[in-house]
Amino acid sequence: MEAGRDADTWEWLRHAACTSVDPELFFPVGDSGPAAEQAERAKEVCHGCPVESQCLEWALATGRTSGVWGGTDEEERRRLRRRADRRRVQDGPPARARRSAAPGRQRRP
Repeated sequence: MEAGRDADTWEWLRHAACTSVDPELFFPVGDSGPAAEQAERAKEVCHGCPVESQCLEWALATGRTSGVWGGTDEEERRRLRRRADRRRVQDGPPARARRSAAPGRQRRP
């Protein structure tokens, strides 16, 4: 990957609200009691962040499975991924891919 392109990938992070907060806040241990309260505090930081949506997109694209990213916890991101997977299955492949994948059909030049 080009050095400049890699830097652009992380540009949004320079504007993230979490960079001035203890990183451990975003990685609660467990999902109830004090850990749930900690996750809610982390989400409050996210919800006031100018790059919350970029962070969430990055977390989903890179498969982050732990911590609070883009205002979501592990379970919320799992639900988002399942919804996206169901939509892809329901929508099916693009029409052109369906046509070319049909058995016995030849593609026209």
